[in-house]
Amino acid sequence: MSERIASAELAGKVMSADEAAQFINNGDTVGMSGFTGAAYPKALPTAIANKAKEAHARGDEYQINLLTGASTAPDCDGVLAEADAINYRMPYQSDPIMRKKINAAEMKYQDIHLSHSGLQVEQGFFGELDVAVVEVTRITEHGHLIPSSGVGNNLEYLDSAKKIILEVNSWQSLNLEGMADIYQVPHLPNRTPIPINNVGDRIGTPYIQIDTDKVVAIVETDAPDRNSPFKEPDEVSKQIAGNFLDFLEAEVQAGRLSYDGYIMQSGVGNVPNAVMAGLLDSKFENITAYTEVVQDGMLDLIDAGKMTVASATSFALSPEYAEKMNAEAKKYREHLVLRPLQISNSPEVIRRMGLIASNGLIEADIYGNVNSTHVNGTRIMNGIGGSGDFTRNAFASTFISPSVAKDGAISAIVPFASHIDHTEHDAMVIITEYGFADLRGLAPRDRVAKMIAVAHPDYRPLLEEYYERALKAEKSFQQTPHDLKTAFDFHINMIEKGSMKG
Repeated sequence: MSERIASAELAGKVMSADEAAQFINNGDTVGMSGFTGAAYPKALPTAIANKAKEAHARGDEYQINLLTGASTAPDCDGVLAEADAINYRMPYQSDPIMRKKINAAEMKYQDIHLSHSGLQVEQGFFGELDVAVVEVTRITEHGHLIPSSGVGNNLEYLDSAKKIILEVNSWQSLNLEGMADIYQVPHLPNRTPIPINNVGDRIGTPYIQIDTDKVVAIVETDAPDRNSPFKEPDEVSKQIAGNFLDFLEAEVQAGRLSYDGYIMQSGVGNVPNAVMAGLLDSKFENITAYTEVVQDGMLDLIDAGKMTVASATSFALSPEYAEKMNAEAKKYREHLVLRPLQISNSPEVIRRMGLIASNGLIEADIYGNVNSTHVNGTRIMNGIGGSGDFTRNAFASTFISPSVAKDGAISAIVPFASHIDHTEHDAMVIITEYGFADLRGLAPRDRVAKMIAVAHPDYRPLLEEYYERALKAEKSFQQTPHDLKTAFDFHINMIEKGSMKG
């Protein structure tokens, strides 16, 4: 490990994860690295979970408040949730055990726009940050940190924490060094414009500088990121991808987009990967991405010479492509830039890029309001993540989704969204396997027919009936017609009868 820990000062602080966990006390607020299953600590979470179990067995209290960059993995969020080791969690999660605890009111969770989270840590919204636990690829002789497969909120955690614990993971490729671009936004009230004008601009350093006196422990690991596999695109995913490409073609025909230099942002998942697979055979060249995560499809586009550069804050790769990255990081670092979350999701930079955003949804209503987070309005799924950052500030914001879920029991298009994360003011284009609804330039009543047209055929008559009823409802106001007595019948049917059809 000597090549991984080149600092003589810090090499003497190597210890086991169980020993390092003793620095984390009941009630502590802990900032951990990790973003979409990449770059999260691999050993400390289990050690903290074991400490919690031992404390609970003695009848003692032991819980921490956990802040991350985004979701982590079963061996981080999962083990901590299972051990009842978490009191409060922010800003995003996706673990099934954690989700169950949150929805049972056994854990507090705050869903926060990712671009807001780092600044809120700096400003003390969550109180004092007791410990930062951050995975790195290497520590230089000067005590600088070479990020691993993601950056996220690491700068804010390392700066704000009283104590620092580092995990040095030898699984991460040493050739990741040089991929990160670490630029710190000046603290309020001295903020200045972020000097990024092009996707690939580098404005910082390839390392994170820290106060080495705050480092209390270093743990050595050799473990892979979560790296969930993507499914092979099914027919519905391919149809959605085709409709997204049709939308891009329509933008070209309207003179708003060129085949050369399309700038994309993409949420995580199988449908976005299907979209990128479609781009391989498209007319688009010199594609760039200013986004949150690097996915499999982006590596394929780079390999094919279709994508020149992608800027993100983390990886979200399948196991196969994670190995590919480790083997070829020296090549990919010429095309990839990993930035702090406050930069990758900066509203200022996103607006300047003029990019086209694409994210998923749980449901959208007939006027174009989008729910990204809550099933039936009350049950959290994952969180808003960075979708709000990009949707609100993109040149064009799109949402992609199959028209139904649960074998047709749930419609993605509903009369009235049961929870609204993205209002009609921000969501511009809704895409399903039945086409795309371009809502730009349309008053609310003019959007209805377009939204119903992309709904599943089984639900179109029900949606049309609702709208006719809303137009005739007693004391109905006609700017955005609703029949509040039946606006949530789809959701009530789902709860009571197991299907939105009733």
